[in-house]
Amino acid sequence: MVQLKDDERLDDLLAEENMRIIQSPSIGAFSMDAVLLADFAYVPIKRGKIMDLCTGNAVIPLLLSKRSKAAITGVEIQDRVYDMAIRNIELNGLQEQIQLIHGDLKEMPSRYGNNKFDVVTCNPPYFKTKEKEQQNKNDYLTIARHEIFCSLEDVVLACSKLVRSGGKVSMVHRPGRLVEILTLFKKYKIEPKRMRLVYPKQGREANTLLIEGVRDGNPDLKILPPLYAFDHAGQYTKELEEIIYGKAR
Repeated sequence: MVQLKDDERLDDLLAEENMRIIQSPSIGAFSMDAVLLADFAYVPIKRGKIMDLCTGNAVIPLLLSKRSKAAITGVEIQDRVYDMAIRNIELNGLQEQIQLIHGDLKEMPSRYGNNKFDVVTCNPPYFKTKEKEQQNKNDYLTIARHEIFCSLEDVVLACSKLVRSGGKVSMVHRPGRLVEILTLFKKYKIEPKRMRLVYPKQGREANTLLIEGVRDGNPDLKILPPLYAFDHAGQYTKELEEIIYGKAR
């Protein structure tokens, strides 16, 4: 039995049967952004190698393991979050498929070498904010949400080095940084290929960006139909329900 520590709790991992996840209110629960990225990202079905940067408590590797038999490596820099991720892998019996690294994503290319992964996913910190008063009071959330240990350029550069030529990089971010993301993708030879905007509901501005690029790919960006999270009654839309709970709900 995996041990819970401090204020941790054991939750069901969405509608996945027999999958549980350790979470903590002081660290924060996994976000809908992670769920959307795990659904959006291309993954090989049977073989290959996937790396998930900024893996947190390993929610994206856990979700991807339901879609792929490929070997998955997650990278997390925070000690306590990494420890939680390790126990989540053990809890779900996925030690043979998922490996976790306690380290800095900027150091992964030198650790693994270039062009090693078929797919790289990342749910990075979104905010550039440096002023203390604008950061979260909770250090765990500050590191997860603000560019304390890595900038957007650090993330894209690491993805570019780690993914093989023809391999895919998938990221979730905020729409306000789309131009910067596209510029950095181009700079580091990741050709943007698919993009989708997520809206809270119809009539509102998009608040989430899903984007995928191919290393050394040819120019051909497809803008996918919008995804709306809630209907006018405040309920999940059918599409989001299917992403969260599965199509057979």
